[in-house]
Amino acid sequence: MSFDTLAPDIEALFSSVGDIVEVFMPADRNTGRPRGFAFVEFADEDAAARAIEEFDGHELGGRNLRVNAAEARAPRASMPPSQYQRGGRNEYGKPSRPKGSRRNARGKKRSL
Repeated sequence: MSFDTLAPDIEALFSSVGDIVEVFMPADRNTGRPRGFAFVEFADEDAAARAIEEFDGHELGGRNLRVNAAEARAPRASMPPSQYQRGGRNEYGKPSRPKGSRRNARGKKRSL
């Protein structure tokens, strides 16, 4: 999609095949500009199938549209805990020492 395309333009085009529930155009976090794609939610699945058949390859705003059914996003691989949190261990995997001055810890041992 062209970055100049607005939600009302998309709604006007796709409403010819069925009732539209929502048009969502994700925006870039930094610039606020549209990211070049949109999600169109139809009231029924038949309208969505007609939209795919009719508008895939259709020109809008000087760009050819690629229209397909949205798929669920694959879950992200989680990072191992060592990448984002030490969890009380040093870089070698050994438990870290308690916080505080070593001098205080030694002084307590001597007094016992």
